[in-house]
Amino acid sequence: MLGTALGVVLAFSLAEGSWQWFSTYLGLTLLAVVLAFGRVPTRTSARMSARTATRASVYGWSLAAYALVVGLCVALALAPALQRWDWLFPMPGTRDSCAQAGRYESLHARAALGDLAGADPGALAYTEEQQSRAAVDDCLSATTTRWLPVYALGTALVVAGAVWVSGRRRGDLGA
Repeated sequence: MLGTALGVVLAFSLAEGSWQWFSTYLGLTLLAVVLAFGRVPTRTSARMSARTATRASVYGWSLAAYALVVGLCVALALAPALQRWDWLFPMPGTRDSCAQAGRYESLHARAALGDLAGADPGALAYTEEQQSRAAVDDCLSATTTRWLPVYALGTALVVAGAVWVSGRRRGDLGA
């Protein structure tokens, strides 16, 4: 329970600004804790009808909680890669608009320096590059943050399905 609360707090604190590789470390660490100390939900067969519904409900909630926590951990671990690698997270149209935002910030930096731009062209180029990179990173991180719950939910559904199927194969779902 404490690990889940920590994961939620970390997810919200890391969702501000650009996703950094430290979130990968945190996501993998929390995932290791969940997999090492968390108990995969199981549902034993029960023949009594009144208890069957209660046990099914408890199993369903336990399975959902377990899968959602694993999904959150995986999403935290993948966030920096999703932000940086277009082959992993193509974001059609978004990456182009983020690049345009970077070009705008570069021009804005040049205009802000005005007459000083001619004094040191190297400093101007550095400032333009930094402003452009910061704008692109902010744009991509905002888009990644918006889409991250979809990846987390997708992972949770895969985990829940895998746990349910493996439980079915073990025969612990009963009649």
